[in-house]
Amino acid sequence: MTALLTILGIVVFALGIIVSVALHEMGHMLPAKAFGMKVTQFFVGFGRTVWSTKRGETEYGFKAIPAGGFVRIIGMLPPAKGQDPGKVRKASTGPIQSIAENARNAEYETIDPADNGRLFYQKPWWQKLIVMASGPLVNVAIAFVLFGGLFMLYGANVAQTTVSTVTDCVIPASQASVDRKCTDADTVSPAKTAGFQVGDRIVSFNGTQISTWDQLTPLIRANTDKPATIVVERNGAQQTLRTNTIVNQVPKEAGSAKFVSVGFLGVSPEMKLERQGPAFVVDKMGELTVATVKAIGNFPQKLVGVAKSIVGGERDENSPMSVVGASRVAGEIASNQSLTGGERIAFLISLLASLNLFLALFNFIPLLPLDGGHMIGAIWEGIRRGFARLFGRPDPGYVDVAKLLPIAYVMASVITVMGVLLVIADIVNPIRLFNG
Repeated sequence: MTALLTILGIVVFALGIIVSVALHEMGHMLPAKAFGMKVTQFFVGFGRTVWSTKRGETEYGFKAIPAGGFVRIIGMLPPAKGQDPGKVRKASTGPIQSIAENARNAEYETIDPADNGRLFYQKPWWQKLIVMASGPLVNVAIAFVLFGGLFMLYGANVAQTTVSTVTDCVIPASQASVDRKCTDADTVSPAKTAGFQVGDRIVSFNGTQISTWDQLTPLIRANTDKPATIVVERNGAQQTLRTNTIVNQVPKEAGSAKFVSVGFLGVSPEMKLERQGPAFVVDKMGELTVATVKAIGNFPQKLVGVAKSIVGGERDENSPMSVVGASRVAGEIASNQSLTGGERIAFLISLLASLNLFLALFNFIPLLPLDGGHMIGAIWEGIRRGFARLFGRPDPGYVDVAKLLPIAYVMASVITVMGVLLVIADIVNPIRLFNG
């Protein structure tokens, strides 16, 4: 049964990825067709064609390797300035210029004279921007719908003001692990000294009334090693507990590997599943967007740790994963008997939503071959043409993104190497969310 649930989780998650990719590419295709651009191919996957059908001028189908997808919009690489699109010159002897010119040749092999006016580069800059931005924006929309459904229909775990655990001793977060136990050398926690009990509801901290745990946390942290007077409700009656908080290492923020030295009490909140409203979804999406951008910025540094884990190093549970690793985690979640059915479904939805948000933000990086590279080219074209009109200068025309192809090929190679490295790590030393 466990094996069956694992396979089911992997298959369901993989289908979710395929649908997400298809919708991303549809996000490019539909506005392109609406603006009159010529779209000849819409495929999910890469490599050998498994199945395809032609509708009008567009071929739709699936490729053998389900690791992405593409839409072919004719004319994304413009001819060199002063050249006829149908008469692209032969590649020159310069290696960098040869890359651009060979790509132009391949781009215009199938162009028909009747396509004039329908080519991507010939369209207004704002249409190009919409076409290229719509793909990742679809992923943002998918993430919002999935997170919205999850938080508004199922709920989110919200920290209550009720105490669920009382820490026996003070252990720095940098040393904490599931195997770390209190020793005689450790300082007794302030909460233990004060006489906290599981089930106590915190009413006030140093005279400040407490209504949420998020309100309490900064008060404790700011108290450093000063006296603390805490009023709690226990068995229907209020009691006053007194202690001194202590300076301790804690994570800078949830899930962060960076630590800060702040005031520490030694209590944890009771978590309760509560349905949320749209404002919570928007706020949570904002938090996740910031966290994802930071993760992308730290990607090269994290990748070093991933490479070390392949040859026997410890794999950080917060390190990046490939689609293979994410699918394995989905199977692990689906077969975990310690979770309820609702918790498993919620976990899988959250995983797929997070992946869509990552794909969107990654594609916004302003470098070819990512969507952001074409977007920045369209924006720059709009700026140049706007300034030209403003100062009465000749129209500078389209931006020749083909000149950036050498950088695009380097980026594509780097992305491929990173992807292969992550796949190997996810096979050799995978991240395990649950022990056992």
